[in-house]
Amino acid sequence: MVVMLGIDVHKNTHTAVAVEQVERKLDQKTVRATDAGHRQLLRWALRNWPDTELTFAVEDCRHVSTRLERALLAAGQTVVRVPPKLMAGARSSARTRGKSDPIDALAIARAALREPNLPAATHDSVSREVKLLVDHREDLVNTRTQMQNRLRWHLHELDPELDPTARSLDRLCELDRLTAWLAQQPASMVVRIATELVTDIRALTVRANALERELAQRMAHLAPRLLAIPGCGALTAAKIVGETANVTRFRSEACFAMHAGVAPIPASSGKTNRHRLARGGNRQLNAALHRIAVTQTRLAGPGRDYIHRRRTTGDTTMEALRALKRRLARVVYNTLHHDTTQQPTTLPAAA
Repeated sequence: MVVMLGIDVHKNTHTAVAVEQVERKLDQKTVRATDAGHRQLLRWALRNWPDTELTFAVEDCRHVSTRLERALLAAGQTVVRVPPKLMAGARSSARTRGKSDPIDALAIARAALREPNLPAATHDSVSREVKLLVDHREDLVNTRTQMQNRLRWHLHELDPELDPTARSLDRLCELDRLTAWLAQQPASMVVRIATELVTDIRALTVRANALERELAQRMAHLAPRLLAIPGCGALTAAKIVGETANVTRFRSEACFAMHAGVAPIPASSGKTNRHRLARGGNRQLNAALHRIAVTQTRLAGPGRDYIHRRRTTGDTTMEALRALKRRLARVVYNTLHHDTTQQPTTLPAAA
């Protein structure tokens, strides 16, 4: 007998619902989102189903489920991550109407039973550190972008003819020029705020550039073959490593492609044979593969040649691009496997 325990995670509480293989609800329990609550949840599961194969299905919200996953994995339990879109589909097909933590937990458990090849959660401190660094850098860049937008309006108020070119506010030489120009302006509140913004933008730029260099060094050590793929720079490689979170947890490259949201969905009817865009999966990982694909279409090589072949067979540009992303998922999966296991293999450098 196999018991699936779906867990709806929140900042303060976790609600678990136990379901058997025929998707019949067995029991439910709500605990505090603390270490003591995690131990209480584990004792409850082991006490009620002592001689049963247990699988914990957790909604993939790692900002609130990380500590729970660590506690379950440390206890030797099997943990799988359920994408929120799958949970929503299972909930809409249930006879129980409405929304609550037990209803969501039941939907998570049923979605995990219907999708046996979901990626398992694993301990991987290396990829987690990379993801934390990537997310931190992106937060700094987003904050810098907001400041740059405000700075442009203040500069326009001071002098409409002073219009820095696009993306020039990321360069330290341009920031130095603006600092010198502002120092020559008559004292006013707008000049003061603009000067402070330039100073803050400079500080954020220095920190973001330092993080980019650190990520580049980590990727050169962790995934050197990934960097060899045309169109895959250090930041894109770091995004892939961080979002993949240990490629060995995927049973096959098809599972990896499904997780990345690049597995085309059949949309054929009659004489029409086509596939449509998959809107599920990890959109951050999907975006990283998209950047590689778009870059390869601009470079002479296998990627551009593949797009051309697909276009000559009748595919639209977007359909050809989606097909290229699917091939890139295979290349990335095999490359990550090589970098992880260090097993010699021959892989193409592009799609």
